[in-house]
Amino acid sequence: MGTILPPSTSNSNGDFSIGQEQLSSISREHDINALKEYGGVAGLSNLLKTNLVKGAKGDDADLVIRRNAFGSNNYPRKKGRSFLMFIWDACKDLTLTILMVAAVASLALGIKSEGIKEGWYDGGSIAFAVFLVIAVTDRHNSMIYFAIYCGAVTDYKQSLQFEDLNEHKRNIHFQVIRDGRRVEISIYDVVVGDVIPLNIGNQVPADGILITGHSLAIDESSMTGESKIVNKHSKEPFLMSGCKVADGSGTMLVTAVGTNTEWGLLMASISDDTGEETPLQVRLNGLATFIGIAGLTVAVVVLVVLLARYFTGHTKNPDGSVQFIAGKTRFGDALNGVIKIATVAVTIVVVAVPEGLPLAVTLT
Repeated sequence: MGTILPPSTSNSNGDFSIGQEQLSSISREHDINALKEYGGVAGLSNLLKTNLVKGAKGDDADLVIRRNAFGSNNYPRKKGRSFLMFIWDACKDLTLTILMVAAVASLALGIKSEGIKEGWYDGGSIAFAVFLVIAVTDRHNSMIYFAIYCGAVTDYKQSLQFEDLNEHKRNIHFQVIRDGRRVEISIYDVVVGDVIPLNIGNQVPADGILITGHSLAIDESSMTGESKIVNKHSKEPFLMSGCKVADGSGTMLVTAVGTNTEWGLLMASISDDTGEETPLQVRLNGLATFIGIAGLTVAVVVLVVLLARYFTGHTKNPDGSVQFIAGKTRFGDALNGVIKIATVAVTIVVVAVPEGLPLAVTLT
Protein backbone atom coordinates (compact mmCIF):
# COMPACT_ATOMS: atom_id res chain seq x y z
CA MET A 1 0.00 0.00 0.00
CA GLY A 2 1.23 3.54 -0.76
CA THR A 3 2.24 6.03 1.89
CA ILE A 4 -0.65 7.64 3.74
CA LEU A 5 -0.70 11.38 3.19
CA PRO A 6 -0.60 13.53 6.33
CA PRO A 7 -3.67 15.56 7.28
CA SER A 8 -2.17 18.85 6.17
CA THR A 9 -2.09 17.88 2.49
CA SER A 10 -4.58 18.81 -0.19
CA ASN A 11 -6.46 15.56 0.42
CA SER A 12 -8.56 17.24 3.08
CA ASN A 13 -12.30 17.31 2.52
CA GLY A 14 -13.82 20.77 2.81
CA ASP A 15 -14.04 21.75 6.49
CA PHE A 16 -12.16 18.61 7.60
CA SER A 17 -8.47 17.81 7.55
CA ILE A 18 -8.96 14.33 6.10
CA GLY A 19 -10.76 13.14 3.00
CA GLN A 20 -13.15 10.25 2.41
CA GLU A 21 -10.57 8.48 0.26
CA GLN A 22 -8.15 8.22 3.18
CA LEU A 23 -10.89 7.15 5.61
CA SER A 24 -12.24 4.50 3.24
CA SER A 25 -8.74 3.19 2.52
CA ILE A 26 -8.04 2.67 6.21
CA SER A 27 -11.37 0.93 6.84
CA ARG A 28 -11.56 -1.29 3.76
CA GLU A 29 -7.96 -2.51 3.98
CA HIS A 30 -8.06 -2.77 7.78
CA ASP A 31 -4.71 -0.98 7.79
CA ILE A 32 -3.71 -0.69 11.44
CA ASN A 33 -0.41 1.00 10.52
CA ALA A 34 -2.17 3.75 8.58
CA LEU A 35 -4.53 4.24 11.52
CA LYS A 36 -1.55 4.69 13.82
CA GLU A 37 -0.03 7.25 11.46
CA TYR A 38 -3.13 9.37 11.93
CA GLY A 39 -2.87 9.04 15.71
CA GLY A 40 -5.30 6.16 16.14
CA VAL A 41 -9.00 6.65 16.72
CA ALA A 42 -8.29 9.74 18.83
CA GLY A 43 -6.37 11.32 15.97
CA LEU A 44 -9.15 10.56 13.50
CA SER A 45 -11.74 12.06 15.83
CA ASN A 46 -9.75 15.31 15.96
CA LEU A 47 -9.54 15.39 12.14
CA LEU A 48 -13.30 14.78 11.99
CA LYS A 49 -14.03 17.40 14.67
CA THR A 50 -15.63 14.84 16.94
CA ASN A 51 -15.30 14.30 20.70
CA LEU A 52 -14.94 10.59 21.50
CA VAL A 53 -17.08 11.03 24.63
CA LYS A 54 -19.62 13.67 23.60
CA GLY A 55 -19.77 12.75 19.90
CA ALA A 56 -20.28 15.15 17.01
CA LYS A 57 -21.88 18.54 17.51
CA GLY A 58 -24.97 17.22 15.75
CA ASP A 59 -26.86 20.42 14.95
CA ASP A 60 -28.44 20.91 11.52
CA ALA A 61 -25.54 22.96 10.15
CA ASP A 62 -22.98 20.40 11.31
CA LEU A 63 -24.93 17.49 9.80
CA VAL A 64 -25.25 19.28 6.44
CA ILE A 65 -21.50 19.93 6.36
CA ARG A 66 -20.72 16.29 7.13
CA ARG A 67 -23.14 14.96 4.50
CA ASN A 68 -21.71 17.32 1.89
CA ALA A 69 -18.18 16.23 2.76
CA PHE A 70 -18.62 12.48 3.23
CA GLY A 71 -22.02 11.55 1.81
CA SER A 72 -25.22 10.19 3.36
CA ASN A 73 -25.93 6.70 4.66
CA ASN A 74 -28.02 5.52 1.71
CA TYR A 75 -27.39 2.59 -0.59
CA PRO A 76 -28.30 1.99 -4.22
CA ARG A 77 -31.34 -0.22 -4.64
CA LYS A 78 -32.99 -1.97 -7.51
CA LYS A 79 -35.57 0.15 -9.24
CA GLY A 80 -39.13 -1.06 -8.93
CA ARG A 81 -40.69 -2.51 -12.05
CA SER A 82 -43.55 -0.65 -13.68
CA PHE A 83 -46.94 -2.19 -14.28
CA LEU A 84 -46.28 -2.44 -18.03
CA MET A 85 -43.15 -4.48 -17.33
CA PHE A 86 -45.25 -7.19 -15.67
CA ILE A 87 -47.44 -7.36 -18.78
CA TRP A 88 -44.42 -7.31 -21.10
CA ASP A 89 -42.60 -10.09 -19.21
CA ALA A 90 -45.63 -12.36 -19.49
CA CYS A 91 -46.06 -11.62 -23.20
CA LYS A 92 -42.42 -12.39 -24.06
CA ASP A 93 -42.94 -16.12 -23.62
CA LEU A 94 -42.33 -17.92 -26.95
CA THR A 95 -45.22 -20.31 -26.34
CA LEU A 96 -47.66 -17.44 -25.85
CA THR A 97 -46.31 -15.67 -28.93
CA ILE A 98 -46.95 -18.77 -31.05
CA LEU A 99 -50.44 -19.09 -29.64
CA MET A 100 -51.24 -15.42 -30.26
CA VAL A 101 -50.21 -15.78 -33.90
CA ALA A 102 -52.24 -18.99 -34.10
CA ALA A 103 -55.25 -17.20 -32.60
CA VAL A 104 -55.10 -14.48 -35.27
CA ALA A 105 -54.67 -17.05 -38.03
CA SER A 106 -57.50 -19.19 -36.68
CA LEU A 107 -59.73 -16.14 -36.42
CA ALA A 108 -59.07 -15.08 -40.00
CA LEU A 109 -59.39 -18.57 -41.46
CA GLY A 110 -62.47 -19.33 -39.38
CA ILE A 111 -64.28 -16.20 -40.53
CA LYS A 112 -63.38 -16.96 -44.16
CA SER A 113 -64.43 -20.60 -44.15
CA GLU A 114 -67.20 -20.84 -41.53
CA GLY A 115 -68.52 -17.33 -41.09
CA ILE A 116 -68.12 -14.66 -38.48
CA LYS A 117 -69.84 -16.50 -35.63
CA GLU A 118 -67.86 -19.75 -35.82
CA GLY A 119 -64.65 -17.91 -36.70
CA TRP A 120 -64.87 -15.71 -33.63
CA TYR A 121 -65.59 -18.77 -31.50
CA ASP A 122 -62.48 -20.67 -32.64
CA GLY A 123 -60.01 -17.81 -32.74
CA GLY A 124 -61.49 -16.02 -29.75
CA SER A 125 -61.23 -19.08 -27.52
CA ILE A 126 -57.49 -19.32 -28.18
CA ALA A 127 -57.03 -15.58 -27.63
CA PHE A 128 -58.96 -15.78 -24.35
CA ALA A 129 -56.78 -18.66 -23.15
CA VAL A 130 -53.63 -16.69 -23.95
CA PHE A 131 -54.99 -13.62 -22.14
CA LEU A 132 -55.86 -15.75 -19.10
CA VAL A 133 -52.33 -17.16 -18.90
CA ILE A 134 -50.82 -13.67 -19.23
CA ALA A 135 -53.21 -12.35 -16.60
CA VAL A 136 -52.14 -14.80 -13.90
CA THR A 137 -48.50 -15.39 -14.81
CA ASP A 138 -45.51 -13.50 -13.42
CA ARG A 139 -42.46 -15.19 -14.90
CA HIS A 140 -39.97 -12.78 -13.31
CA ASN A 141 -40.80 -13.76 -9.72
CA SER A 142 -41.86 -17.34 -10.51
CA MET A 143 -45.01 -16.92 -8.37
CA ILE A 144 -48.76 -16.94 -8.94
CA TYR A 145 -50.97 -14.38 -7.27
CA PHE A 146 -54.67 -15.12 -7.13
CA ALA A 147 -56.51 -12.16 -5.62
CA ILE A 148 -59.45 -9.85 -6.15
CA TYR A 149 -57.53 -8.16 -8.96
CA CYS A 150 -56.38 -10.41 -11.77
CA GLY A 151 -52.90 -11.05 -13.03
CA ALA A 152 -50.55 -8.20 -13.71
CA VAL A 153 -52.54 -5.76 -11.56
CA THR A 154 -52.13 -8.03 -8.55
CA ASP A 155 -48.44 -8.61 -9.30
CA TYR A 156 -47.83 -4.88 -9.45
CA LYS A 157 -49.64 -4.26 -6.15
CA GLN A 158 -47.72 -7.09 -4.51
CA SER A 159 -44.39 -5.68 -5.71
CA LEU A 160 -45.23 -2.27 -4.22
CA GLN A 161 -46.19 -3.85 -0.90
CA PHE A 162 -43.00 -5.90 -0.89
CA GLU A 163 -40.91 -2.77 -1.49
CA ASP A 164 -42.68 -0.98 1.37
CA LEU A 165 -42.05 -3.94 3.67
CA ASN A 166 -38.38 -3.99 2.76
CA GLU A 167 -38.12 -0.25 3.35
CA HIS A 168 -39.56 -0.61 6.86
CA LYS A 169 -37.18 -3.50 7.55
CA ARG A 170 -34.14 -1.47 6.44
CA ASN A 171 -35.12 1.67 8.35
CA ILE A 172 -33.53 0.68 11.67
CA HIS A 173 -33.61 3.12 14.58
CA PHE A 174 -30.88 3.20 17.24
CA GLN A 175 -29.10 5.55 19.60
CA VAL A 176 -26.17 7.82 18.75
CA ILE A 177 -24.19 10.20 20.95
CA ARG A 178 -24.37 13.83 19.78
CA ASP A 179 -23.30 16.84 21.81
CA GLY A 180 -23.04 14.68 24.94
CA ARG A 181 -26.57 13.29 24.69
CA ARG A 182 -27.97 10.02 23.44
CA VAL A 183 -30.55 10.57 20.72
CA GLU A 184 -32.49 8.05 18.65
CA ILE A 185 -32.10 8.39 14.89
CA SER A 186 -32.75 6.44 11.71
CA ILE A 187 -29.90 4.49 10.15
CA TYR A 188 -30.21 6.81 7.14
CA ASP A 189 -29.29 9.81 9.33
CA VAL A 190 -25.89 8.48 10.41
CA VAL A 191 -22.98 10.72 9.35
CA VAL A 192 -19.20 10.39 9.37
CA GLY A 193 -17.90 11.43 12.81
CA ASP A 194 -20.85 10.05 14.77
CA VAL A 195 -20.11 8.15 17.98
CA ILE A 196 -22.41 5.13 18.23
CA PRO A 197 -22.93 2.78 21.22
CA LEU A 198 -23.07 -0.91 20.29
CA ASN A 199 -24.87 -3.64 22.24
CA ILE A 200 -25.78 -7.28 21.69
CA GLY A 201 -28.13 -7.67 18.75
CA ASN A 202 -27.36 -4.26 17.21
CA GLN A 203 -26.48 -3.93 13.57
CA VAL A 204 -23.34 -1.98 12.76
CA PRO A 205 -24.86 0.94 10.80
CA ALA A 206 -21.71 2.09 8.99
CA ASP A 207 -17.98 1.41 8.68
CA GLY A 208 -16.02 2.63 11.67
CA ILE A 209 -13.27 2.27 14.23
CA LEU A 210 -13.70 0.86 17.72
CA ILE A 211 -13.33 3.47 20.47
CA THR A 212 -13.93 1.32 23.55
CA GLY A 213 -15.14 -2.24 23.88
CA HIS A 214 -16.03 -4.76 26.57
CA SER A 215 -15.74 -8.32 25.19
CA LEU A 216 -17.16 -7.00 21.93
CA ALA A 217 -17.68 -9.77 19.36
CA ILE A 218 -19.01 -9.18 15.85
CA ASP A 219 -20.69 -11.63 13.49
CA GLU A 220 -19.20 -10.73 10.09
CA SER A 221 -20.80 -13.58 8.15
CA SER A 222 -22.93 -11.16 6.10
CA MET A 223 -19.73 -9.64 4.64
CA THR A 224 -17.15 -12.44 4.69
CA GLY A 225 -19.41 -15.46 4.27
CA GLU A 226 -17.74 -17.13 7.24
CA SER A 227 -19.69 -17.95 10.39
CA LYS A 228 -16.71 -17.19 12.64
CA ILE A 229 -17.31 -14.57 15.36
CA VAL A 230 -14.58 -11.90 15.38
CA ASN A 231 -13.49 -10.27 18.66
CA LYS A 232 -12.84 -6.54 18.39
CA HIS A 233 -10.12 -4.78 20.35
CA SER A 234 -7.34 -2.20 19.92
CA LYS A 235 -5.42 -4.47 17.54
CA GLU A 236 -8.52 -5.36 15.52
CA PRO A 237 -10.69 -2.21 15.75
CA PHE A 238 -12.28 -2.13 12.31
CA LEU A 239 -16.07 -2.51 12.09
CA MET A 240 -18.01 -3.15 8.89
CA SER A 241 -21.49 -1.94 8.05
CA GLY A 242 -24.21 -4.60 8.00
CA CYS A 243 -22.57 -6.88 10.58
CA LYS A 244 -24.24 -7.83 13.88
CA VAL A 245 -23.02 -7.53 17.47
CA ALA A 246 -22.88 -11.10 18.78
CA ASP A 247 -21.62 -10.36 22.28
CA GLY A 248 -20.36 -7.59 24.53
CA SER A 249 -20.70 -3.87 24.11
CA GLY A 250 -18.69 -0.87 22.96
CA THR A 251 -18.67 2.41 21.06
CA MET A 252 -17.51 3.17 17.52
CA LEU A 253 -16.45 6.19 15.49
CA VAL A 254 -18.11 6.27 12.07
CA THR A 255 -15.55 6.69 9.26
CA ALA A 256 -17.63 5.85 6.17
CA VAL A 257 -21.31 5.79 5.26
CA GLY A 258 -23.48 4.77 2.32
CA THR A 259 -21.68 3.80 -0.88
CA ASN A 260 -18.29 4.46 0.72
CA THR A 261 -18.70 1.44 3.01
CA GLU A 262 -17.91 -2.16 2.13
CA TRP A 263 -21.62 -2.97 2.43
CA GLY A 264 -22.43 -0.06 0.13
CA LEU A 265 -20.03 -1.36 -2.52
CA LEU A 266 -21.65 -4.79 -2.25
CA MET A 267 -25.13 -3.32 -2.63
CA ALA A 268 -23.99 -1.28 -5.63
CA SER A 269 -22.68 -4.40 -7.33
CA ILE A 270 -26.03 -6.21 -7.01
CA SER A 271 -28.38 -3.26 -7.51
CA ASP A 272 -28.38 -3.66 -11.30
CA ASP A 273 -30.64 -6.48 -12.42
CA THR A 274 -28.62 -8.52 -14.93
CA GLY A 275 -31.66 -10.55 -15.95
CA GLU A 276 -29.81 -13.83 -15.36
CA GLU A 277 -32.03 -16.86 -14.90
CA THR A 278 -31.59 -19.73 -12.50
CA PRO A 279 -30.63 -23.17 -13.90
CA LEU A 280 -34.19 -24.39 -13.30
CA GLN A 281 -35.63 -21.45 -15.24
CA VAL A 282 -33.22 -22.11 -18.08
CA ARG A 283 -34.23 -25.79 -18.24
CA LEU A 284 -37.95 -25.06 -18.10
CA ASN A 285 -37.77 -22.26 -20.65
CA GLY A 286 -35.73 -24.55 -22.88
CA LEU A 287 -38.45 -27.18 -22.62
CA ALA A 288 -41.16 -24.66 -23.49
CA THR A 289 -39.13 -23.43 -26.47
CA PHE A 290 -38.54 -26.98 -27.67
CA ILE A 291 -42.25 -27.81 -27.53
CA GLY A 292 -43.11 -24.62 -29.40
CA ILE A 293 -40.54 -25.23 -32.14
CA ALA A 294 -41.53 -28.90 -32.42
CA GLY A 295 -45.19 -27.93 -32.80
CA LEU A 296 -44.38 -25.38 -35.48
CA THR A 297 -42.15 -27.86 -37.33
CA VAL A 298 -44.83 -30.53 -37.40
CA ALA A 299 -47.43 -27.99 -38.52
CA VAL A 300 -45.20 -26.77 -41.38
CA VAL A 301 -44.44 -30.32 -42.50
CA VAL A 302 -48.14 -31.22 -42.46
CA LEU A 303 -48.99 -28.01 -44.34
CA VAL A 304 -46.42 -28.74 -47.08
CA VAL A 305 -47.52 -32.37 -47.44
CA LEU A 306 -51.23 -31.56 -47.58
CA LEU A 307 -50.68 -28.74 -50.09
CA ALA A 308 -48.55 -31.03 -52.23
CA ARG A 309 -51.22 -33.74 -52.14
CA TYR A 310 -53.96 -31.23 -52.88
CA PHE A 311 -52.31 -29.61 -55.91
CA THR A 312 -51.15 -32.96 -57.33
CA GLY A 313 -54.70 -34.31 -57.33
CA HIS A 314 -54.27 -36.88 -54.53
CA THR A 315 -56.94 -35.32 -52.30
CA LYS A 316 -60.50 -36.50 -52.90
CA ASN A 317 -63.97 -35.50 -51.78
CA PRO A 318 -66.22 -37.87 -49.81
CA ASP A 319 -67.90 -38.91 -53.09
CA GLY A 320 -64.56 -39.98 -54.54
CA SER A 321 -64.06 -37.03 -56.91
CA VAL A 322 -60.69 -35.27 -57.05
CA GLN A 323 -60.72 -31.96 -55.18
CA PHE A 324 -58.26 -30.11 -57.43
CA ILE A 325 -57.75 -30.51 -61.16
CA ALA A 326 -55.32 -28.13 -62.80
CA GLY A 327 -57.06 -25.85 -65.28
CA LYS A 328 -60.54 -26.99 -64.28
CA THR A 329 -61.01 -26.18 -60.58
CA ARG A 330 -62.25 -22.64 -59.99
CA PHE A 331 -60.03 -20.22 -58.10
CA GLY A 332 -62.59 -19.78 -55.32
CA ASP A 333 -62.86 -23.53 -54.76
CA ALA A 334 -59.07 -23.88 -54.75
CA LEU A 335 -58.75 -21.05 -52.24
CA ASN A 336 -61.29 -22.69 -49.94
CA GLY A 337 -59.33 -25.94 -50.13
CA VAL A 338 -56.09 -24.14 -49.23
CA ILE A 339 -57.83 -22.41 -46.32
CA LYS A 340 -59.05 -25.73 -44.95
CA ILE A 341 -55.53 -27.16 -45.17
CA ALA A 342 -54.10 -24.07 -43.44
CA THR A 343 -56.74 -24.48 -40.73
CA VAL A 344 -55.49 -28.01 -40.10
CA ALA A 345 -51.92 -26.71 -39.70
CA VAL A 346 -53.03 -23.99 -37.28
CA THR A 347 -55.03 -26.56 -35.31
CA ILE A 348 -51.90 -28.69 -34.95
CA VAL A 349 -50.03 -25.69 -33.52
CA VAL A 350 -52.84 -25.01 -31.05
CA VAL A 351 -52.99 -28.65 -29.96
CA ALA A 352 -49.23 -29.19 -29.83
CA VAL A 353 -48.56 -26.02 -27.84
CA PRO A 354 -50.85 -26.11 -24.80
CA GLU A 355 -52.20 -22.80 -23.57
CA GLY A 356 -51.44 -23.67 -19.95
CA LEU A 357 -47.77 -24.52 -20.46
CA PRO A 358 -46.34 -21.13 -19.35
CA LEU A 359 -48.58 -21.26 -16.28
CA ALA A 360 -47.49 -24.83 -15.54
CA VAL A 361 -43.82 -23.85 -15.92
CA THR A 362 -44.31 -20.95 -13.52
CA LEU A 363 -46.05 -23.16 -10.95
CA THR A 364 -43.26 -25.74 -11.25
